Amino acid sequence: MTAVASRSGADGYDLDVRTLALDYGERRIGVAISDPTGVIAQPLETIAATAGGRDALERIAELVRAHDVGQIVVGLPLHMSGRSGPEAERVRAFGERVRARAGVAVDYLDERWTSLEAERALDEGGVKRRDQRGRVDPIAAALLLRTWLQLRRQ
Repeated sequence: MTAVASRSGADGYDLDVRTLALDYGERRIGVAISDPTGVIAQPLETIAATAGGRDALERIAELVRAHDVGQIVVGLPLHMSGRSGPEAERVRAFGERVRARAGVAVDYLDERWTSLEAERALDEGGVKRRDQRGRVDPIAAALLLRTWLQLRRQ
């Protein structure tokens, strides 16, 4: 299985499209994006999760259009045992709203360690804890996306 979604262009050639990753939280949504070849994952932005998510859904749809996104992966918060709980169900409901609004496939991947890894990376980079707010989320999304892309290449 390839890591990159593709679609056929007007000339019949396959066009690579990007994958968008979302690290969903009640206050903020971290966003990361792949390069068109599906090799590199990079943090993109943080979206405020406001008023039932309507603004966030619109921003995600804008990003899908602007970056030619063909696939979205959403971090799924599982319990340490691997079980799904109420938080995971909220994320799945969010993912379904994203799929309906953005019009692209949505996949899910275990995100249990991404935020901790992102905080550790910022700590090691010398970013003080008080300055990390809003910066952790897109890095966590990039870590999630990196893992998802690696799994697709295997």
